[in-house]
Amino acid sequence: MPPSPITPEEAQARRELAACYRLFDYLGWAEMIFNHITLRVGSGDAGDLHYLINPFGLHYSEVTAANLVKIDVQGRDVDGSGHLVNKAGFVIHGAIHEAREDAHCVMHVHTTAGSAVACKESGLRHDNFYSAMLYGEVAYHDYEGVATGLAERPRLVASLGNRHTLILRNHGLLVTGANIPQAFQRLWTLQRACEIQLASDAGLGPNRQIPVDVLRGVPGTRAGMQVDREGNAHKMFHAMLRKAGIDADKL
Repeated sequence: MPPSPITPEEAQARRELAACYRLFDYLGWAEMIFNHITLRVGSGDAGDLHYLINPFGLHYSEVTAANLVKIDVQGRDVDGSGHLVNKAGFVIHGAIHEAREDAHCVMHVHTTAGSAVACKESGLRHDNFYSAMLYGEVAYHDYEGVATGLAERPRLVASLGNRHTLILRNHGLLVTGANIPQAFQRLWTLQRACEIQLASDAGLGPNRQIPVDVLRGVPGTRAGMQVDREGNAHKMFHAMLRKAGIDADKL
């Protein structure tokens, strides 16, 4: 079957996703040829739930709009591109895309700070500027080994629930968003929270705790404003693309 025509909307989605992969590389969030950023394309109707994913074997710096692979939730290459897809990518990402209509973008990383906090029994503490923004928003999923088995999918989805931020214990970080900039803002906030927690734990003395009533009112939390209500996520994402010298139209 020949590849389906690429709509202008999908072409734009491909360029933005390719740019995001390049930005992750710029920020040091790439993990060799592993991990994924996925973006839903198409109508999302039954039988038409497709998403874009990086070809397995390429570094993030090699991802382009053209070589992104469009797959369904079972990991099938719907356009017959011939590129390989990492099984863990569609086990984790496909499960979330299928279960959460609002999860148009899913990002998963193994950053040093994120994976380190994921290994701590206490997980992420809400005692710094960035982690305070995530109060009530962080879910946890227990480690079950390398995520290549379909049996883990319902448990993964249940762990995430209706939240947008998931710490995969002993593993790494995952966020969802209605679009790439929104997911990027969530991941950047989570990453900064983890970095500061590790830095503060290296200092002498106990951390000063933030009262719960203050946490509940911090903008960005579930009790405060929604992420990107004022378009900050889009401003932030595109500012970082400019900083990194990444032109999505040339990818």
